[in-house]
Amino acid sequence: MPTPRPETVARVLRGSHQWLPDLQLGLQNLLLHRLRSLLTMLGMIFGVAAVVSMLSIGAGARQKVMALIEQMGVHNLIVEAKETTEWRAHQQVRKISPGLTFADYRVIRDDVGDIVAATPRKRMTPSKTMPKSQQDPPTLYGVNPSYWKIAGLQVLEGRFFTDDEDAQAAPVCVLGAAARSSLFGAADPVGQYVKANEVWFRVIGVAAPQLSSQTEVAGVPTQDLNNTIYVPVNSAVLRLEDNYSDVRDEIDGMYLKIRDDADMGSVAQLVRAILDSSHHSAGDFSVIVPAELLAEQKRTERLFNAVMVAIASISLLVGGIGIMNIMLASILERTREIGVRRAVGARQGDIIRQFVVEAMLISFVGGSFGIVFGFLMSRLIAWLAGWSTIVTVSSILLAFIVSISVGLVFGIYPAVKAARLDPVEAIRYE
Repeated sequence: MPTPRPETVARVLRGSHQWLPDLQLGLQNLLLHRLRSLLTMLGMIFGVAAVVSMLSIGAGARQKVMALIEQMGVHNLIVEAKETTEWRAHQQVRKISPGLTFADYRVIRDDVGDIVAATPRKRMTPSKTMPKSQQDPPTLYGVNPSYWKIAGLQVLEGRFFTDDEDAQAAPVCVLGAAARSSLFGAADPVGQYVKANEVWFRVIGVAAPQLSSQTEVAGVPTQDLNNTIYVPVNSAVLRLEDNYSDVRDEIDGMYLKIRDDADMGSVAQLVRAILDSSHHSAGDFSVIVPAELLAEQKRTERLFNAVMVAIASISLLVGGIGIMNIMLASILERTREIGVRRAVGARQGDIIRQFVVEAMLISFVGGSFGIVFGFLMSRLIAWLAGWSTIVTVSSILLAFIVSISVGLVFGIYPAVKAARLDPVEAIRYE
């Protein structure tokens, strides 16, 4: 590493000797007028706090949504039936389309070459369970054994059911994390039995907790994936009585895992075309592409950040105007001081530096308090509203840099005005 030249070191030392007295003088002036300095900083404090807290709320909400989308699988396609329990509306659609069926599933699986794994889904809620659920009744998912690979499901205890058990419609099941707690509490459920409607299922496994949403996310219906009982799809169709079978599709969804190097958009278009042909464009299904949703969510995130920063920056702008106003007032108070400094040899650059340093000190101290206040606000909002908030380093740096920049920009004009005062007239000023 090259040794710095002596003249470079001397220039740096001269610069520090010039700035240090101005920092000391600026701190003295701020402490001399504590109340006025605090009131001036309030705009910066609230502005920085607004930037930090708003970005933390947005980051928390977006992280949960993006995690849910990623959990769907960026190499998966999800087909959801648009079902209704309203009889007349159902009959109108059924005059055109038969709804999602096993035939649709087989055609898609056979004709779309990029599919590496697939499963239909038959979802239903049993009218009664035994043991009795301590919370909401669990939802039954009838799926193929390949579901756990497609959905990235982890089995904490026991195992998932096999192809043979599905083919034989075996009465076996795997419990979600919440269903396990609701039905069996702290007891080990593996090897125990669960009764859904009139059918007993032997518990062979327990799934790991999954992310769930209380609202619809990207077209996927609201569902608690933890309060779920997974059974072989043939068991669901052949053994369980569906109380709403007269207004339900044969199946209500499909999960399709696509090759990693495939074009997800093209595969999704092909799946839509196949279903549109058999459903006669009835519009009773939706094809969800998590990879496209993830890309769209990232674009929305960038736009959201820009809008939130723009809104919160209004507070910083108001704070900057307050800094300029107080600095202009300070010039009038210290006109004689400025004249004396000019008379004893201070240059215009020295006066400019003095007032710019004071303005930036106000911004620096206000921004520091604002970061702490914004962090506390985000935690308070998370506690009161039950939202997820994340204070990121980038949001802190952004708020801090903007606050310092505001002090610099709004401190230059008063500093230049002070430096242009006539020394003789300044000394005479009363």
